[in-house]
Amino acid sequence: MSRTTTATVRPYRPGDLPALYDICLRTAEAGEDATPNYAPRDHELLGAIFAAPYAVLEPELTFVVDDGHGQAVGYSLGTGDTAGFARRFREEWLPRVADRWPAPEGEPAGPAEVMAGLLHAPERMVVPALAGYPAHLHIDLLPDFQGAGLGRALMETFLAALAARGVPAVHLGMVTVNTRARAFYDRLGFHEIAVPDAGVLTYLGRATS
Repeated sequence: MSRTTTATVRPYRPGDLPALYDICLRTAEAGEDATPNYAPRDHELLGAIFAAPYAVLEPELTFVVDDGHGQAVGYSLGTGDTAGFARRFREEWLPRVADRWPAPEGEPAGPAEVMAGLLHAPERMVVPALAGYPAHLHIDLLPDFQGAGLGRALMETFLAALAARGVPAVHLGMVTVNTRARAFYDRLGFHEIAVPDAGVLTYLGRATS
C-alpha cells in the first residue's frame, strides 16, 4: 500500500508544531532538504519565519496532511490580512524568538544570518504591488507524499477557508528557480504578479474562489 493512500488533509493541532518546523526545513532548498545548510542550533530558524508563527497566531488558517498515523507531513498556512499579520508578527511572535536568533550586525555571514535578518523584518511582507492580494500563504509537502493530489487538496482547503472569510485574493512568493513548484501553481490557476525589485523571488496570485 502506498504511503499516500491513507494520507488526508485535516485542521492543524498544536501537537503538529514540531512537524511544521521539520517540514519547513526539509523542503526549503527550492523544494529540497536545507538541513545541511544550517547548524543544528538553527534547524528551527526557517520554521520560526515561514511556518510556526502562522500556526500559532492564525491556527484556524493552518491545515496539514496527516500520514494516516497522526503525523503531519505537509502543510498549507497563511493569513487573510498580510499587513495585520506583519504587525502581529512583530508584536506577538518576534519577542518569543528574537533572543534565540538576534538580528545580524552588518552584512550577514552565511544563510542563518540571512534568515535571521528576515525574521527581524516582518514589514518586508507588505509589498505595495500586492495590495490587491491581501492574503498570503506558504505550502510545503514532504517528497514522499508529493504527486498524489495532496498538494492540491491542501491548497483547495486553504483557499476555501479564505473565501469563507470574504478574502478576495491571495499571493505567494516562490524562489524563481523552483520550476517544479511553478508548474504546480500554474496548474492551480495562479498567475505572475509584477513586483519591482523582487530579487530571487517570483510573486504569484489568484482569486480565492
